[in-house]
This record gives sequence, structure tokens and C-alpha cells, in this order.
Amino acid sequence: MDFIKYRSRGSSVAFLQELLEKCGYELTASGYFGLETEEAVKDFQTKNQLVIDGKVGVKTWTVLLSKTRPAEAFGDKFLEENDLINFAEKHELKLAAVKAVNEVESSGKGFLIDGKPKILFEGHVFWRELKKRGIDPKAISNFSNADVLYPSWTKQHYLGGIREYERLEKAKGLGDSENYNEAALASCSWGSYQIMGFHAEALGYSSVQQFADEMAGHERNHLEAFGKYLQTYGCMKHLRNLDWTKFAECYNGPAQALNHYDSKMKKAYERFNTNS
Repeated sequence: MDFIKYRSRGSSVAFLQELLEKCGYELTASGYFGLETEEAVKDFQTKNQLVIDGKVGVKTWTVLLSKTRPAEAFGDKFLEENDLINFAEKHELKLAAVKAVNEVESSGKGFLIDGKPKILFEGHVFWRELKKRGIDPKAISNFSNADVLYPSWTKQHYLGGIREYERLEKAKGLGDSENYNEAALASCSWGSYQIMGFHAEALGYSSVQQFADEMAGHERNHLEAFGKYLQTYGCMKHLRNLDWTKFAECYNGPAQALNHYDSKMKKAYERFNTNS
């Protein structure tokens, strides 16, 4: 595992925060190692007779993993080399290109430490999905549900990690009809590639519930959904042609220019292609 400390960012930090949550610390799995995370680490180190420095290296990782045992929940759901090989062959892609995209576009892992697929609930999408189903969100919107139902995008209410399921269940509970359940599932991004649930039927799934059930199975199911997305929305041809900018614009949209996904994938491809 990576050595991380105060002000570190990334998927390793988010994983650390998930592990600390499982140990009883109330944190947001934001992927940023802030003061709250540092204090939680120091407290964990104190209680487990470790050097108290707030930094997470081999020893702290080892004790955290031994106490939480995340592999028991999702260890048999990891993507394998053969899954990437099969994906490359099926879609007539270079394996190095598939590995590059998987490295840059995936969220690091598709499952949380309790074995559930990784999600992020979007309250503004829930607002829209309810309207699509003939439910007026304004009529049910109030202070008590403002964290799961709002008209415009904001990251203010994100909790991250396993706590996003609290938000999903709260949204489902705003009404007793199947429409609320479907709208809530459609309002989450799912798995390794964080594909929104509202794409489910366009990608060939019979319902958003079937899509969610598939996402709960294995990371290869996430990869399969990713492939369906690339085909459905015209991104696959750009990946096949190794046109990283057009691919990133197709898949990432406006975020591409800000995050330079094209150059990241190009560099990753060159590295994997050299090593193959």
C-alpha cells in the first residue's frame, strides 16, 4: 500500500478512510487526508501500540487490514488479467490500451470493504429522475431531505464510501412506490467506472434494478458495463484508434480539459505497450 500522510490525496486515502470508518471513526471517504483523518489515524495508532505520527505506512496498514479484513468481503470480486485480455479481444483493442484506460478511468476498486459495489449518490439526478416518473420533487422537498433531493449539482452532501448507501436508502424511503426505488438506483454512479444508473436500459439491461444487481457481482461486470457504455455512446472507436483526446472527450466530457485524462492515458498506454 502507498505511504500516505496529511494532505495526501487519492484512492489509497479513500480506502484508508473506509477502513477507519469500519473501526468506528466517523469520517467522509473524500480521498483527501485532512485533519480529521490525521486525528483518527493518531487515535488508532495510540489504541494499537503503534508509533503515533499520524502517517500511514506498512505497519499501520498491516494492523488496519488485520482488524478489518476487507479481502474477506470483496477479495473474490477483483478484476483479473484474463478479464482485460478477453475485453481487448472482444472489442478488437490493444491490451495496453485497455490497461491504460482501466488505470486512469477506473476508481481503483469497484467494491467497498463491506462487499457492496462502490456508489456515489447524486441528489440533483434524483430530482430529475422523480420528475421523469411523474413525481413533483418540489412537493416533497424539505429541510429533512435536502441532503438527497436538490435541483442543482453540489458535492456538499457527499459522504463517500459505505455512507453513500445511507443516502441511497434515505432517498428510497421518501416514498413507498417502486418509482422511488428505481429513481434512487438510477441516481447513483456504480462500480469501478462509476457509470450512472440512469444509463441502464440504454446499455441493454432490462431495468436499473438488474443493472444494480449485476454491479454487485464482480468487477468484470463493471468492465462489461463499461464496454457497453463505450459502444453505446460512440467512444469505442476512439479507443480502438488510440485517439486519446477524442476518447477522453467522449467519456469524460468537459472534465477532460481540466484533468488531462488524454495525456494520462497516453502515458499509461506507452508504459504498458513498452512492457508487453
